[in-house]
Amino acid sequence: MSGEGHALVTGASSGFGAVFARRLRARGHRLVLVARREDRLKALQQELGGEEAAVVLPRDLAAPDGASGLLRELETRGLEIDLLVNNAGFGLTTPFLEQPVERLHEMIDLNVRAVVELTHGLVPPMVKRDRGAVINVSSIAAFQPVPYMAVYAATKCFILFLTEALAYELKGSGVYLQALCPGPTATEFLEVSKTHSGLFVRRMPMLKPEEVVEASLRGLERGKLRVTPGLANRIVDGLVRVTPRGLTQLVTAQLFKPR
Repeated sequence: MSGEGHALVTGASSGFGAVFARRLRARGHRLVLVARREDRLKALQQELGGEEAAVVLPRDLAAPDGASGLLRELETRGLEIDLLVNNAGFGLTTPFLEQPVERLHEMIDLNVRAVVELTHGLVPPMVKRDRGAVINVSSIAAFQPVPYMAVYAATKCFILFLTEALAYELKGSGVYLQALCPGPTATEFLEVSKTHSGLFVRRMPMLKPEEVVEASLRGLERGKLRVTPGLANRIVDGLVRVTPRGLTQLVTAQLFKPR
């Protein structure tokens, strides 16, 4: 996929998104960077080589017209997308009944609706060109229910299953899909999700975002559908498949239970 058209990265202002932008630019991609924080996007744009290297489109994808407005703007500017990285998302680590319903709506809109709309809007032109790829950032939280992070885990399960189903539908089309399933990683996500430093999950081995992105791009080159970076996370993936659901819930509850 290197050097072909534009790569669109959502949530590009920090974390995985910013690393994806740097790595993809190094591989020859021209970029479209999307996030809410325009100042950070502009700084990243300059780091990557200015307007010739990256187009900055500040947008809140959780807004009702976030994804649809972005698709219209891409069409107006004549920007063809050959690689879509659906990275934008957030979680909450508190009991479900204590989470504001408005914040849950935002999470579902960003983690699920925006991914569906962008994929639905940008994949058909890829199919017509017989080339393209979509990386959907899921999580190892998608492998089982996660008490105290219930809605987030459910959205990531949605993304995982959506990606696997679409990969089947698009076999032979020239368009490749990947579900990236990282575990705990040293990014701003843990702070945004209010994952307190005292929680057991913070004591798990954490990967660097650069390691996760490199694993994703290597997997994309090999046509790998499900990428779970890190040996410990791959072990978790394997164990979850053979462990009774009640036991996995008990373990995840202990990792995220407020203390």
